[in-house]
Amino acid sequence: MNKKLLCLSLSVLPFSLQYAQDSLKLQTLPATFEQENVQSDKRFFQKEWVKKSTAPLILFTAAAATWGERKNIREIRNRYIPTFKVGYDNYLQYAPTAAVYGLKLAGVKGRNNLGRATLSYGASIAIMGVIVNSLKHTAKVERPDGSSNNSFPSGHTSMAFTNASFLHKEYGMVSPGYSIGGYSAATLTGLGRNLNNRHWISDVLAGAGIGILSTELGYFFVDKIYKNKGDNLGMLANMEGNGNPSFLSLKVGSTLSTTNFLKESELSDKKEKGFEAGIEGAYFFSKKWGVGGDVSFSSFPIKPTKFPLDDNLGNFDITTQSLGFLNFGIGPYFSHDISENFNLVLKATGGYSSAASGKIFVKSEILDLPTDEFQVAEYKPSSSFKWNTGAALTYKLNPELGLTLYGDYNQTQSRITYKFSDILQNDQEMGNDLNNDTTHEKIKYVSLGLKLTAYF
Repeated sequence: MNKKLLCLSLSVLPFSLQYAQDSLKLQTLPATFEQENVQSDKRFFQKEWVKKSTAPLILFTAAAATWGERKNIREIRNRYIPTFKVGYDNYLQYAPTAAVYGLKLAGVKGRNNLGRATLSYGASIAIMGVIVNSLKHTAKVERPDGSSNNSFPSGHTSMAFTNASFLHKEYGMVSPGYSIGGYSAATLTGLGRNLNNRHWISDVLAGAGIGILSTELGYFFVDKIYKNKGDNLGMLANMEGNGNPSFLSLKVGSTLSTTNFLKESELSDKKEKGFEAGIEGAYFFSKKWGVGGDVSFSSFPIKPTKFPLDDNLGNFDITTQSLGFLNFGIGPYFSHDISENFNLVLKATGGYSSAASGKIFVKSEILDLPTDEFQVAEYKPSSSFKWNTGAALTYKLNPELGLTLYGDYNQTQSRITYKFSDILQNDQEMGNDLNNDTTHEKIKYVSLGLKLTAYF
C-alpha cells in the first residue's frame, strides 16, 4: 500500500495553524528604520514573510511529490471506500466565510471592520480565481472519474482554504479556535474531493496552497492601500495565549512489528514493516500536563508466502492484501522544555483500533487464468482496544511551528475471520493449508517518524 495517502489527505490541517497567533505581532504603525533592522536580525524562520510562505511552499512541494503516485493513491481509496459519494464538500467550503460575516453582523470585533474585510476578501478571491482557472486551462489534467480535463488544481479546495484563511485573518487573533475550525472545514472539503473521486490528491494539495497564498496576497495589497495591517489591531493587541504547549501536528513515520501479525494464520513467516500517518494534538492545562489524542492510519504490506506443489510442479504463492488499521487514542501528556528551542513530550493513550478487510489470492503459472491467480478467501480483522505510549522531541522553528522526531509503541489484539471461496469450502486439504477460519493474532509494533507541530 502506498505510503503517501493518509499523510496527504490529512496534511493540510496542521500547516495552517502556524498562523493562529501571527497577528499578535503586527504593528499598527509603519516600521521605523530601527524596527526594520530588528526584523532583519530575527532568525530566518521567525521572519514574517517566511512564516507566511511556509504552508503554501510545503503544500506545493507535497503536490509535486505525489504527482507520479496519484493513481496508486487513488487505488487505495478504491479498495477501502469505492462507493463513497457524499456532496458535503459543495457546501462546507463556504462555511468559514459565513462564520466571518455572521460574527461581524453579531458585533464581534475582528481585525477589520466590515467594509475593509470585504475588500480584502474580494481581492483574495480574485487572485485565487485567476491562478486556479489559468492552471486548469493550461494543465488540462483528466479527473480521476474521467468526467472532464480540468482536474488540476482543485477549485473547491482552493475556495475552501481561501475562506478558511479569511476567517483566520479576521478572527484568529481573537481566538485560535476560529482558525482551527476554519481550517478543519477546509481540510474536510479537500478530503471530500478526494474521497468522492473528483480530484487526485495532488490537485487537493495544490489547491490548499493556492487558497492560503491567495489570501496572504489579497491582504498584503489591501494593507498597502490602508497603510496599516488592520482597523482594530490596537484593541486586540493585548490578547495573548496561555503560554502552555498545546499543539496540533501532522505525523508520518515507518512502522516495524515486534510480532508476526499472521503467525497463527500461517500466511506470513516474517515480521511486517509498514508506515503510519495521522493527526495528533493535545491541550495543556499547565506548562507540564495536558490531555491529548491522535487519529492515525497504519498499513503493513504482506509478503507472499510460497507453498511447494507435488510432482516437481514448482511453487504456488499465497498473496495477502496489506493489513490496515484506523486508530483512535486519548490520554495524558507530559511536556518538558529542555531549552528555549527543544521540547520533550511523553504520552500514554488508550483507544480503539478498527481494521480493514482484505483478500487472499493464490498465484501459480500452472493456473489457466489470465492473471495466473484467483481469489481463495477474504479476511476481516475484528476491532479492538489499543494502547500506545511514546516520546516526542520537538525543535521549535519559531514560537508557532516546530519539527518533531517521535517514537511510539503500539499494542492490540485482533480476531481475524476468514471466509473461503465456494471452490475451497469443501476442500479439506486446502482448508488445512490455510489454517482455521478464525485466528487470534497479537498486533505489536513500534513506529518512528516526523511530525510538523503547530502550537496554539
